[in-house]
Amino acid sequence: MAEYDLQDPTDVDILRGQFNMLTADEWQEYIELAEDRNKNYKTINILKTAQRKAGIAKYLSPKVLNWIMSVVEELDTDEDEDEYED
Repeated sequence: MAEYDLQDPTDVDILRGQFNMLTADEWQEYIELAEDRNKNYKTINILKTAQRKAGIAKYLSPKVLNWIMSVVEELDTDEDEDEYED
């Protein structure tokens, strides 16, 4: 994942844009994927928070947005690796 400067308004806007592109249904898929992979409860809870706030990133802090998007990237990377193993 790209390193974002959470003090830079442009980087924060990019994070918000990435977050807002995902729908509540897509967040549900990430939650199910995290549960299937036995991720810890904090990871699953932050994804549930993301689902509740889908499309309204302005209510989440830049630090939380960064955490959420890093979890999404981790899940996507794990999924890509699984596809190559098959």
